[in-house]
Amino acid sequence: MTSSTARPRALVTGSATGIGRACAIRLAQAGYDVTINYSRSADRAHQTLKELAAIGGDHRAVAADVSDDAAVRALVDAAAPHGELHALVNNAGTTSETAPEDLDGIDLDDWDRVFRVNVRGLVQVTRAAAPVLRAGGGSIVNVASIVGLRPGPQPLAYAASKAAVVSLTRTLSRALAPGIRVNAVAPGWIAGEWMQRTLGDNYDGLMERRARQTPLRRNVEVEDVAESVHALLVSHPFVTGEIVVIDGGFTATT
Repeated sequence: MTSSTARPRALVTGSATGIGRACAIRLAQAGYDVTINYSRSADRAHQTLKELAAIGGDHRAVAADVSDDAAVRALVDAAAPHGELHALVNNAGTTSETAPEDLDGIDLDDWDRVFRVNVRGLVQVTRAAAPVLRAGGGSIVNVASIVGLRPGPQPLAYAASKAAVVSLTRTLSRALAPGIRVNAVAPGWIAGEWMQRTLGDNYDGLMERRARQTPLRRNVEVEDVAESVHALLVSHPFVTGEIVVIDGGFTATT
C-alpha cells in the first residue's frame, strides 16, 4: 500500500452522511487516516469526524464544493499533507427533483448543476489527486448507481450522470494505468434517506417489494457499499476498470 511506516491516507468526497460516511468509517476501522469532505452539511460532517476520532487516527473534515477546481486542489492538499494519498473514494453527488418521466419538466440549469457535481466534480478530484495517488501507490473507487447501468426511478439528470461515472471509470482505468487502479460500485436501492426522498410516500411499500424480489431478501445498506469499496481499494490488486453491482442479486435475476 505504501513504502513508509506511516498510516495510509484516504480521501472520501461527500462523506458527511450516507455512503460516504459509511466508507469513511470503514476505512478508519481499517487503519486509514481519513479526510472527509462536505459542501453544506457542516454539522453532520463534524459529527462524522467525532465518530472517526473515536476509532483513532489523524482524521480531518474539509469543506469544498467538488465542482470548484480551486477548492478541489486545496482539498487534495489537505488530504495528502506529506505528498501521498493511498485511497480516493469519489462519492460526492447530488440529484434533481424532476420526475424521471417528465422530459418537458427538465430545467437545464438544474441538469447542469447535477453534472457539475457528479461528473465534472469526479474528474476534477481525480485529476488533482492523481499525482499523490501515484506517489502513494493508491487506488480509486467511484460511486456510481444501478441507474447508470439500467433504467430506474431516478431523475434523468441523475441517471445520465451516473452512466457517465460508469464510462469515466473504464476510461480512467486505462488513462491512469499502471500506477493507479480505478473501479466503481453501483449500488441498488439503498434503504435510508436517499430513497425516501426518491420514492416519497411509496417508500415503505416499494422497498418491501424490492426486498422480496431480491435473492438475498433485503435491500442494500450503506455498510454493504462501504465493505465493497474497501475490498476494491485494498484486496483486488489486479482488478481495474470494473463496475461492481451491489444489489443482492436483483439485477442479475430480474
